[in-house]
Amino acid sequence: MGLFKKNKPDSNNVGSLKIFFTTDLHGSEIAFRKFLNAALMTKSDVLIIGGDLAGKALVPIIDIGQGKFKVQDKIVGREGLEEIIKNFKATGIYYTIVDEKGYNELNENQKVLEEEFKRAIIGRLEEWSKIAQEKLKNTNLIIYTNLGNDDPLYMFDVIKQSERLVKCEGDVVNLNGYEMITFGYVNPTPWNTPREMKEEEIYTTLKTMVSKIDKPEKTIFNLHAPPYGTNLDNAPLLDNTLKPVVRNGEIVMTHVGSTAIRKIMEEVQPLIGIHGHIHESRAFDKVGKTTVINPGSEYNIGILHAAYIVLENDKVKLHQFVIG
Repeated sequence: MGLFKKNKPDSNNVGSLKIFFTTDLHGSEIAFRKFLNAALMTKSDVLIIGGDLAGKALVPIIDIGQGKFKVQDKIVGREGLEEIIKNFKATGIYYTIVDEKGYNELNENQKVLEEEFKRAIIGRLEEWSKIAQEKLKNTNLIIYTNLGNDDPLYMFDVIKQSERLVKCEGDVVNLNGYEMITFGYVNPTPWNTPREMKEEEIYTTLKTMVSKIDKPEKTIFNLHAPPYGTNLDNAPLLDNTLKPVVRNGEIVMTHVGSTAIRKIMEEVQPLIGIHGHIHESRAFDKVGKTTVINPGSEYNIGILHAAYIVLENDKVKLHQFVIG
């Protein structure tokens, strides 16, 4: 990787570490750009994306000829199309430009649709890699990049080929004396997403990862799912049709985090846990002595949610949310 090193942050302060963390960007290019800009403004040593980079929707754009395009029942010219594409990228929506025949294939052939979705996901992530390379070109900074439960595994192939995005799941990464373990799978959800595990499997996997840590009290747990029963894992209670339960005019909330992650954190008591997954549950809390943080997400309206964290003398000196 040339001058970029996986185990050495861009910092001259031994024992001090400035972390800029975000998660659940779900394809939003504007949120990704804001993340890079804010990380540079805060002069952070380490940049981390905690998972769920992939977007959730693919919109076909039909080329109807003569410089006209049909987008969701709206006819636009090339200038109008450029504005729509800009908005799609900002809010995490993928798009594909097809003719009428291609549109029919997407509707009628599930395999064709899946391949087009894959192409769009890979293409957007490759664009982000180029954006990061340009934005960070005058620094030694890299971005420790994890996949979340919504991310297909082939995204790791793009990350491995990037100069600035670095795969960290499954490794113990040394960050200026602080160790970090990373894990992107979550406990089962109602949506059966690509990367889910039973709680007992999560616990066994994390137990193995923890066995490779030298100093648990100096460890960063970069785990996509939040620990169960904290301020970080509040989400709407769903009924059998997956609609939020409403009582007395208010949505009923419930805890949906991982009991296995809660258990391993109580046993190990790492220095800090950085999490995501539950977009509406931006918060910090404590699990025993461990500070845990979920910056939340509003990727769909192009707003960055992140956390700026300063570790110093084996303690969490500062943590604050960054929103913009």
